[in-house]
Amino acid sequence: MEKGTSFGLYHLCVLLTMLMAICPCSHGNWMWLGVTSFGVPEKLGCSNLPLSSRQKEMCKKKPYLLSSIREGARLGIQECKNQFKHERWNCSISPNIYSSSPSFSLSFISSSLASANSVFGYELSSGTKETAFISAVTAAGLVHSLTRSCSTGNMTECSCDTSLQNGGSPSEGWHWGGCSDDLQYGMWFSRKFLDAPYKNSTLYESDVLSVMQLHNNEAGRQAVSKLMTVDCRCHGVSGSCAVKTCWKSMSSFEKIGSYLKDKYENSIQIADKIKRKVRRKEKNYRKVPIRKEDLIYTNKSPNYCVEDRKMGISGTHGRECNRTSEGPDSCNLLCCGRGYNTHVVRHVERCECKFVWCCYVRCRRCESMTDVHTCK
Repeated sequence: MEKGTSFGLYHLCVLLTMLMAICPCSHGNWMWLGVTSFGVPEKLGCSNLPLSSRQKEMCKKKPYLLSSIREGARLGIQECKNQFKHERWNCSISPNIYSSSPSFSLSFISSSLASANSVFGYELSSGTKETAFISAVTAAGLVHSLTRSCSTGNMTECSCDTSLQNGGSPSEGWHWGGCSDDLQYGMWFSRKFLDAPYKNSTLYESDVLSVMQLHNNEAGRQAVSKLMTVDCRCHGVSGSCAVKTCWKSMSSFEKIGSYLKDKYENSIQIADKIKRKVRRKEKNYRKVPIRKEDLIYTNKSPNYCVEDRKMGISGTHGRECNRTSEGPDSCNLLCCGRGYNTHVVRHVERCECKFVWCCYVRCRRCESMTDVHTCK
């Protein structure tokens, strides 16, 4: 490692340690591990990572899980951005995160942690539908990442799900085999790692945001479980399918993200006071039970139209919109009625390529012009 890099890493470690001592309640800061510019968590050591005290204890006991935790955070952040890329709130995180400047780690992370911010800033403590989705998708990401590590043999504490072995239906020509994804370890660790900081709080039972966080964490985990699929492989002479070997697999994380996006669209607003249990805000529907796979929220969302740095809202100014769409990416909705600018973009690419004997490819140079619309 170069001297300059080592010096910067040392100061980052010291800074993170000081700031986490100042703001130990920033439970959502574990998501920083999923941001590329954060660096390699393993090099910082558990004590210097943006984790709660309980999470640091778990990290020290199981440091080999850091890469899976990091991947879980990355999965959640990336899928959030993928699901909301055409909407007013596009799961935005500070643009400074992607800065290549060497001062990024010291300046941006320090200011964020000092104000107890997560990667998503205001959103993780706002109690909105967006808060609910972030909690669920990152919890699901952690389960997905850990389970994948178990199935690929990267951890000694878990492996494939062997409980299904020797089962099946021989009369129907199939049996369980292969390596089924075992969710048990991933679900257990996700609950211990993500839920503990909230359950240990003295305000837990009366703090609606903590109760909401725990519920949505579990909803994310249940999404991974609910979308498990059965895959089979055929065995037989000449490609016949006389016998099938089947195993359980997790769905792609994109499919899990789409499922949670649907739950977001149908999320339930709850009362802002916790009595014996979580209740719907609308009194007429309080007898309708809230299921553990539902997403819940307490506060209505802002419109996300105008930039508000204090709230971590980037606004929609300059966002590309679709003039002919009637969906959330339409210029009318995305630009919040402010109108849009149109400019022409010139594209140059190779086209009509042909192989010429011998031995090269000859192509034409084609140009096209495209109208691009951006919000005022």
